[in-house]
Amino acid sequence: MARVISFKPVESIGRTLPGVEVTTTWGKPALKVYGRMFVCIASHKSAEPDTLVVMMDFPDRDALIEDDRDTYYLKEHYVGYPCVLVRLSRVRPDALRDLVVGAHRYVSARRKRKPSETSRRRSSLPPRE
Repeated sequence: MARVISFKPVESIGRTLPGVEVTTTWGKPALKVYGRMFVCIASHKSAEPDTLVVMMDFPDRDALIEDDRDTYYLKEHYVGYPCVLVRLSRVRPDALRDLVVGAHRYVSARRKRKPSETSRRRSSLPPRE
């Protein structure tokens, strides 16, 4: 029987990182940094049970899937998002830590590079009179 881990180890890793909030996304456990999700339990029906969604850039995602298809995968719903699906029953504890820390770094860096949707919309509005 395959080993399944819960979200608790993910949460424990996340709590060691700056700016992390333990919350939910689509009714499933999630971690956010500065309000942006970086790791969550998959909620879309196409994902297998006990799957973690981990945010990362596309080249890293593709490399993980190519190297270990038993642990990392994608479903059509997730293809356009910078994330990978991770089978919690297959991921090693050291790899899980690397995934969570890397996702935190990835989402934090994106936050610093890109203005929020709100500020972008505001900047395109004409000045108030």
